[in-house]
Amino acid sequence: MSTTRPLLLLALGHACVDVYQGAVAALVPFFLAERAYTYAAASGIVLAASLLSSVAQPLFGALTDKWPMPWLLPVSTLAGGVGVALSGVGGSYALTLAVVAVSGIGVAAYHPESARIARVASRGSHTAMGWFSLGGNLGFATAPLAVSAVVATGGLRASPLLIVPALVGAALCVAALRAVNPPAPTGRTAPADARPAGRDDWPAFLRMSGAIVCRSIVFVGLSAFISLYARQRSGGGEVAGTVALFVLYLGGAIGTVAGGRLATRYGRVQVVRWSYALTVPAVAGIVLVPGPLLYLCVALTSAGLYVPFSLHVTLGQDYLPRRVGTASGVTLGLTVSVGGIASPLIGAAADATSLQTALAPLIALPALGWLLLRTLHEPAMPEAAVSEAAVSAAAAPEAGAPEAGAPAPATAVARAPHGDTARTTGP
Repeated sequence: MSTTRPLLLLALGHACVDVYQGAVAALVPFFLAERAYTYAAASGIVLAASLLSSVAQPLFGALTDKWPMPWLLPVSTLAGGVGVALSGVGGSYALTLAVVAVSGIGVAAYHPESARIARVASRGSHTAMGWFSLGGNLGFATAPLAVSAVVATGGLRASPLLIVPALVGAALCVAALRAVNPPAPTGRTAPADARPAGRDDWPAFLRMSGAIVCRSIVFVGLSAFISLYARQRSGGGEVAGTVALFVLYLGGAIGTVAGGRLATRYGRVQVVRWSYALTVPAVAGIVLVPGPLLYLCVALTSAGLYVPFSLHVTLGQDYLPRRVGTASGVTLGLTVSVGGIASPLIGAAADATSLQTALAPLIALPALGWLLLRTLHEPAMPEAAVSEAAVSAAAAPEAGAPEAGAPAPATAVARAPHGDTARTTGP
């Protein structure tokens, strides 16, 4: 099975879904302008999209560990779109919170199952998983442009037009599911999606999850307020804010693809550590550097935050090889979305002091993430073991069949620490 077509379809579908994650933050300035929300009230909408998504994604992940549910991809895509499309209808704050929460649940349902299917289609390739994640990043990047274009046609009341990406995404998901058709095992050949029953390394997984939480708070905090902050720092008005948010999302496109390529050369854990370390001065530049240089710092921050994005997913799956869905739900969902919980705190601090003061604590969080990552090891990749098993099975007949009555050779699989696999053959 060629990986190109299914991965392309999955990446494009991922883009359509993640438009709705980026759209919530992109709508914040318009809620402030048209409905006179405070910073805290506007960030509460971001929280509504994030909180239920945070809780729901690991639950959906646990379900997909027991029962593959590919039908979730098109259904959840539509749910994510409907919620955001209805967010501008009417002026009720409670209704806005409710429909945005529905969108968050839709996004939550999509990611664990899509990550499982993408891992099967990619056959363990870091670069291929990077392309899948790139689709989501492009969806984030285009969200502020799509929202601005829609709102320009008729204000927030035009938000139903935002259902279009969901309709396209659902169709792409159906096509992708038809294209992903792993070959059934024949004879002694291992199936493409087989995963050895390795040992779950919860301590390593939890340390990495803590680092992702730090990254999430930085990213969600900047997503919610960078548009407003860029207007204040540059004096460029609404366009300046939209450009800053677009750069924050678009820089991730470069970072995600680069992350997969760098990981192939240097290893995933090493690349993730570098990324967190380099993000510290980049975030400091956003907070402290005035004028046009702000946009350069936003781009560097975006790359630093996104280089490890797809690597988090595959590392989590390999730290918990028996719970791939749960790992995907946590790395793509809980730890990423939990950053939304901090948004109201940032908003409240901005109301009490200034937006610059409220964003300043974000500088320390990538450093804390780096500390959590310092002791992580590189886990084994199950695809390598599966490949080895397939090659051994294919080569076995060439060695000749044993004589009649002779005992068959025994194959023992020894598991090294952290799930590494070594194969020894003996009598």
